[in-house]
Amino acid sequence: MDYFIHNVVLGFSVAGTPINLLLAFVGVFMGTIIGVLPGIGPMTGIALLIPLAFSLQMAPTSAIILMAGIYYGAMYGGSTTSILVNTPGESSSVVTCIDGNKMAKKGRAGPALAAAAIGSFVAGTFATIMLMFFGPLLAQVALHFGPPEFFALMVAGLTVVTSLAGRSIVKALISTLFGLAIAMVGIDLQSSVPRFTFGNIRFMDGIEFLVVAIGLFAITEVFVNLIEMAKKEGKPDLIKIKGGLWLTKEDWKNFWPACWRGTISGFFVGGVAGAGAAVASFVSYGLEKKMAKRRDLLGTGIIEGIAGPESANNAAAGGSLIHLLCLGIPGSGTTAIMLGALIMLGLQPGPLLFTQQPQFVWGLIASMYIGNVMLLILNLPLVGMWVKLLDIPQHLLTLFIVLFSFMGVYTANNAVEDLFIMIIFGLVGFGFKKADIPAAPVILGMVLGKMMEEKMRQSLIISDGSFGIFFTRPIALFFLVVAFVSITNPYWKYLPILFRKIFGGKGRTAAA
Repeated sequence: MDYFIHNVVLGFSVAGTPINLLLAFVGVFMGTIIGVLPGIGPMTGIALLIPLAFSLQMAPTSAIILMAGIYYGAMYGGSTTSILVNTPGESSSVVTCIDGNKMAKKGRAGPALAAAAIGSFVAGTFATIMLMFFGPLLAQVALHFGPPEFFALMVAGLTVVTSLAGRSIVKALISTLFGLAIAMVGIDLQSSVPRFTFGNIRFMDGIEFLVVAIGLFAITEVFVNLIEMAKKEGKPDLIKIKGGLWLTKEDWKNFWPACWRGTISGFFVGGVAGAGAAVASFVSYGLEKKMAKRRDLLGTGIIEGIAGPESANNAAAGGSLIHLLCLGIPGSGTTAIMLGALIMLGLQPGPLLFTQQPQFVWGLIASMYIGNVMLLILNLPLVGMWVKLLDIPQHLLTLFIVLFSFMGVYTANNAVEDLFIMIIFGLVGFGFKKADIPAAPVILGMVLGKMMEEKMRQSLIISDGSFGIFFTRPIALFFLVVAFVSITNPYWKYLPILFRKIFGGKGRTAAA
């Protein structure tokens, strides 16, 4: 216990220096802005700051404090445009669009933004505590994950589609298969043969995730707004703000269960290398569809649809740092950038880091406590300012969405072709909306598609082509059982009716 207290004191003495406090504040502030601007994301933001870390000759501890602040700051910032203008600032905020924007259209943007801020703080603090106590243990568990376990986990993740589908599983499957098909575009992982590129060299690396996400959500929203304005003969329309900017007593009652479910599930999903915050937010929304008291109202604009996913993506950010610190293995694309930066700065994360560089590890952990408090203090007062965006007339707000969507997509690769692809997916999203096909499963299919293919092929190579490997390994079998239970759950309510028909229920009914 004395050893633990000594390390905590050491961490706060490192994180509490004036330069590191300043860097933590700069990190969360810049991370919030990066999250708000669609198309940049924490990965790009951190990559852009690596030259700055070198030019200022930052110590590894100071550099990681800045990068970590950007990481979890962007997790919160991405929710702002998702809620206000249905434009996800980064991939993990896609799910927040579903209920967040509908709450804004109901005039409850303030409570939605406040729920996102508080959920982010609770989840970030919880993830930091868990990282401190159980990081090495969870890393040991993840060491036992091979390709079959990863594949089974992703299959279980895809069954979340049934939760996002509402009453139409068929439409959700169409959406998911479309996402998986997009993920297949590019170079085959084993044979290096181009697939579905139509002879276009731009498709060799696949279709950019960002292009699809912004097209399906932001540009689709533009088309919907244009049609609505045309129906109103071009008269500007304002989204009315109803009630206060804070959560009501009823909101708090529904907020806490969703927040804790999202926090716990997000941390453990983020603790599995490669899953990331985007998958964690989808898993959280699926849990809400199955466990929330008002599960039937999800998708119509309720607080649970924001509290769960926003807590999950912030908790996943902490979970993914486990692999970076304990194993030297990146748990997500963002932590992969952080790993590369630390190696370039002369520090090698891994199992010996806790004993060889305690000031680095515990300084980072202490800075995460401080950064989460800064994030809450910074963003709660800004709720009113963000809500003021909704006072902008609809035609100007539509131009704002177009501007940031085009800027975000173009600056990612400096490719004009990406803009045309974005518009095409905007039209696809508009068609999906008209046909009542959910767009979110497309994103899930894209996120998991390439990883699923890679892990399945690796598993079949290990087993010499036998699919039995997925059923003979306990962890993989567990995830497959979870997937089966999840996808068949909507039909369980029909089992009693079926049994009554088979075992004489008709006779009893007639006698009655």
